[in-house]
Amino acid sequence: MFIYLLGSVVLYYLFRWVREMPRVPDKGKKHVYITGCDSGFGNLLARHLDQQGFRVIAACFTEKGEEDLRKSCSSSLTTAHLDVTSKDSVSKVAAVIKDKVGEQGLWAVVNNAGVAVPSGPCDWHTVDDYKSMLDVNLNGVIGVTLSVLPLIKKARGRVVNVASVFGRISITGGPYCVSKYGVEAFNDSLRLGMAPFGVKVLCIEPGFFKTNVTDSGVHTKSVTMLWERLPQEVRDDYGTEYLQKAIAEVRDKVPKMSDGDLMKVVHCMEHAVSAVWPRKRYSPGWDAKLFWLPLSYMPTCVTDSLILKGAIPIAKKIQ
Repeated sequence: MFIYLLGSVVLYYLFRWVREMPRVPDKGKKHVYITGCDSGFGNLLARHLDQQGFRVIAACFTEKGEEDLRKSCSSSLTTAHLDVTSKDSVSKVAAVIKDKVGEQGLWAVVNNAGVAVPSGPCDWHTVDDYKSMLDVNLNGVIGVTLSVLPLIKKARGRVVNVASVFGRISITGGPYCVSKYGVEAFNDSLRLGMAPFGVKVLCIEPGFFKTNVTDSGVHTKSVTMLWERLPQEVRDDYGTEYLQKAIAEVRDKVPKMSDGDLMKVVHCMEHAVSAVWPRKRYSPGWDAKLFWLPLSYMPTCVTDSLILKGAIPIAKKIQ
């Protein structure tokens, strides 16, 4: 029985490997719109797809990001200034793309832009903290997608949304996980809604990687800022040592957990854009595949127990 089971698993992965190999033709005629190209995954993906011959439209938040990409890529790559929180900015870029792609439409949009701070316990935050991050991580994804969706439908192309394993399981408070759960929900509903139009909607769910999102210095400043603005009674609830323990944990654990090979994520993005038969979901990173995603399928009592076991103890813990 075990041999038959093992053989079935091997045959399944062999079939999937063969099926996923073919790539779409005429890359030089296909436009790909990528957000968040100043650094990290978006920057690497823009360069990678440009090398492969796609006509990349790389949206950056800064002029420096645009300039660096123009210097290092071919003349077929186009840059654009984009603030995903601004309706005017999103509309202007969409209008430029419409003129550029013409009747063939837009082959793909990759919603990569995102932020990860402020991030801390839920009662350290204000509703404005949630709004500011949701404007980028969720509303930005929705706004950019809707702005070019008619062009993607015309091309029978793809929407690639970058979520996170923390769109499957929440290990921290604050708006980050909330925003990524929202991306997952938008992705699933859009995937079903666009299927009759021949549009593929794919989701990338990375684990920990060494980008600005996991920069321990950024997170240290963020958690310190949140702590310093707390009312004294909330600080007393957590205890005077809580902040230093939180900072020490960020500095120690996050770098150790983060994978430095960003191309693991970029290759998944590239496959979602260029494969004839892309996957519905990609989970780059061994931590995602072997820990976070399996943990998300466990009973809530099990996940709560494991997460709380490693949590920093508070001063006024109820016995």
